[in-house]
Amino acid sequence: MIKKVLQQVLSGKDLDFDEALALVQQYNTAELLQAADELRYKLHNNRLDLCSIVNAKSGKCSEDCKFCAQSSHYDVGVASYETIDKEEAVFLAKENEQHGVQRFSLVTAGRTVAEKNLEEFSHIYKQLQKETKLSFCASMGLLTKEKALRLKDMGVTRYHCNLETARSYFPKVCSTHTWDEKVITIRIAQEIGLEVCSGGIIGMGESLTQRLELAFQLRDLGILSIPLNILTPIKDTPFADLKPLSVGEVLTCLAMFRFINPKAIIRLAGGRNLLGDDQHRCFTSGANGSIVGNYLTTIGNSLTEDIAMFRSLGFDLSIGGKGKE
Repeated sequence: MIKKVLQQVLSGKDLDFDEALALVQQYNTAELLQAADELRYKLHNNRLDLCSIVNAKSGKCSEDCKFCAQSSHYDVGVASYETIDKEEAVFLAKENEQHGVQRFSLVTAGRTVAEKNLEEFSHIYKQLQKETKLSFCASMGLLTKEKALRLKDMGVTRYHCNLETARSYFPKVCSTHTWDEKVITIRIAQEIGLEVCSGGIIGMGESLTQRLELAFQLRDLGILSIPLNILTPIKDTPFADLKPLSVGEVLTCLAMFRFINPKAIIRLAGGRNLLGDDQHRCFTSGANGSIVGNYLTTIGNSLTEDIAMFRSLGFDLSIGGKGKE
């Protein structure tokens, strides 16, 4: 009975890989999604953790991630710039805060953030501290301890570094850096006292078992904020012609991430607009967080649309303070 598995997880006993795989194989999708939503509610109530990101450095990335429009390896024609204007970043942050968003992140293209960019970003974070009560994140590629400490000194409390996919599938996604280099960055951030946000992209040709593999790898790393993106195929990238996942495949993945990482924020990120009118079902299938607004180089829902949807689902956007678990 799926209720037995639910009670097992609620009692604090983690699923192992075989149990998780059996959960997918033995129960129909409707039962699985309902149980995941019950688990979400019993552990997190109707708290919904919202964050927003801004493209602080765009394009000309040296890495060859096959899903990404910002890679210099592909002729996509994405806009490129070195640093976002400070006034624009502050305006976007304040707009999000007014809608109940709790966290705001500067995101940069590139293998790692350059020293000259860090100096400019320090002025942006300083201004954001003056004009908002938001919590701050950063997503700036691979880190050294020195760079991590500088970000912490700027007021950043959470660092984002997606594993992207399971270790076994990563070589088919990127060749210019490794999965293990990402893990090193995650551990550096954790060692200096930053929270870590890490997840991945589903729909890049990986198998269901590899999606489960990723969920377990994130659990092993102690990640409590897990963003899941649905691949948005971008013309002229190597993954442009991949067949999109079905709604059922997406919802099943969310439910399983909830069962495997019961205490984490399972955060919907880019690509959920591909589900159209079904995207609200993500938040009744185990998800309890979201990145809101438009996402870097692809178009998401408007902030107003997102907030209206969350409220219609019964989520309390006033809960959660500044994004703490």
